[in-house]
Amino acid sequence: MIKKFGFTLVELLIVIALLGALAVGLLAALDPFEQLKKGNDTGVRNTTSEFHGAVIRYYAIKNVMPWCQNSTCTSFRDGSSEPSATPLTNLPNTIAEIVNTGELKSDFVQLAGSGTLSKIYVNGNNTSASVSVCFKPTAKSFINDPNTKFESNGIEVTGNACKSQGGARTDCYWCVR
Repeated sequence: MIKKFGFTLVELLIVIALLGALAVGLLAALDPFEQLKKGNDTGVRNTTSEFHGAVIRYYAIKNVMPWCQNSTCTSFRDGSSEPSATPLTNLPNTIAEIVNTGELKSDFVQLAGSGTLSKIYVNGNNTSASVSVCFKPTAKSFINDPNTKFESNGIEVTGNACKSQGGARTDCYWCVR
């Protein structure tokens, strides 16, 4: 009598089903779309911080904000009046002015990309030498970040209304001021 060693078809199907269930559970736990959002938000946050730092350094050198021609300015160098919040893509002359002083790399716009720059909002005041640079996060971890508690113009949302403060609002912005 010859003994055959091996697995039956039923045993193989059970193992394949268990591996499939584990794979589905792992994908659900990792949520690849959330990971992509988190990666995108990290890139936008870094660009936001980089631009804010460049504006502060520019002000320290010139004693005027980069969107101003002189200390009495009330408008952005690009022609629009100083708004409540302007997308960074609408400020090419301001970016060029900062690049000319060496506070941003010459290829800052290309490296950041227009998609990233369109998500970043700038609000500044030359007379008080203040600037806020903000973006609206898409990843849950950034929406719940304690620094996600502002309007797009950098004004803090009052009364714990944002999700990061225990409220229900998901339209709050992450800002550097």
